[in-house]
Amino acid sequence: MDLFSALLEYLHETGLYLILTDATYLGNLVMIVVGAVFIYLGIARGFEPLLLVPIGFGIMLGNMPFPEGSGGGVYDEGSVMWYLYFGVQAGIYPPLIFLGIGAMTDFSSLIAQPRLMLLGAAAQAGIFIALLLVIALGSAFPFLGFMEDPQGILSPEARLLCAAGSVGIIGGADGPTAIFLTTRLAPDLLGAIAVAAYSYMALVPVIQPPIMRLLTTKEERLIRMPPPPTPTAQQRILFPIAGFLVAVLIAPDALPLLGMLFLGNLLKESGVTERLARTARNPLIDTVTILLGLTVGASTQADTFLRPQSIMIAVLGAFAFAAATACGVLFAKFMNLFVPKDQRINPLIGSAGVSAVPHAARTSQVVAQQEDPQNFVIMQALAPNVAGVIGSAIAAGVLLQALSPICNP
Repeated sequence: MDLFSALLEYLHETGLYLILTDATYLGNLVMIVVGAVFIYLGIARGFEPLLLVPIGFGIMLGNMPFPEGSGGGVYDEGSVMWYLYFGVQAGIYPPLIFLGIGAMTDFSSLIAQPRLMLLGAAAQAGIFIALLLVIALGSAFPFLGFMEDPQGILSPEARLLCAAGSVGIIGGADGPTAIFLTTRLAPDLLGAIAVAAYSYMALVPVIQPPIMRLLTTKEERLIRMPPPPTPTAQQRILFPIAGFLVAVLIAPDALPLLGMLFLGNLLKESGVTERLARTARNPLIDTVTILLGLTVGASTQADTFLRPQSIMIAVLGAFAFAAATACGVLFAKFMNLFVPKDQRINPLIGSAGVSAVPHAARTSQVVAQQEDPQNFVIMQALAPNVAGVIGSAIAAGVLLQALSPICNP
């Protein structure tokens, strides 16, 4: 083979040649553009850059075209990415992220205002509303693909339940929880669900305010709440222990998430393990976030991602998130029916019941101050916000306990 022939053969195997000459690779080009958009939103617009930048780059990485049969696929067995992705498949990364979240979360607001825990619980209703909607739509419109099991093991009805649970959990606005549940119920949907979950987490300041204003009156948005009392050191230490026992007794299958969440918080509050807490909330969670974002982004390969089902997952995920926001706000209004006027809750903080910490609480503060610049609800909003983290994990545990025997016969 002469030099010219070798050069020509090399050019025929480049990604650029494949995209320009083979229409089957155009989907890869579309996904590369999607990845670039994620990176743009993270850098230029400041939407959750710690999540969107590695996910966006992972999308680009996972859609680099390789000649068929060349062994260049990003998740070919034995490749570096194949080993890194094991942390997603085996459910290793989400609990480690929860460890870091626990080590950086201050539950003082929730400890001082336990009644606001109900708002975090109410917001999880969006998960189950979306689950029922997926079941209804999947049954009525089989072409959406929610009843098709790629492995051919499950019946259409069983597959629909597994897909519904995975899509519904997007309403919790908690990326690690969505990944944790989906890898056990419908792993083939992981790419679409992870992208939707993290996208809506990033878009909290865009999606929530219109819903909050629509469901509240000006008078309600002007409600001022007294600052919460400061809990004692003993209360802060006892909370993660008591919270772990109660939450895991309710949802045993959520133990990996809740156990690591409360362990991280205990490390933070105990006062004697600050070095461990600092490691959990800084280098550990940063490292795992990079690996999780990169590997999940790379799983959104064009041949499995660009289909009507992915678009429907994005639409239903948005509905789940909107429903969760609305349920939190409406439940705050409901609670106000039973309390004295001076103890009323500003319904805006109900929207913080989703699990996007602390962005949902900040959004409640922003909307409240647009009505009254001297109204500070951030400390009150943090209570349902951190309760939402616990609530979404419990909801995932309940779904896992109910659906895992069906999805993994």
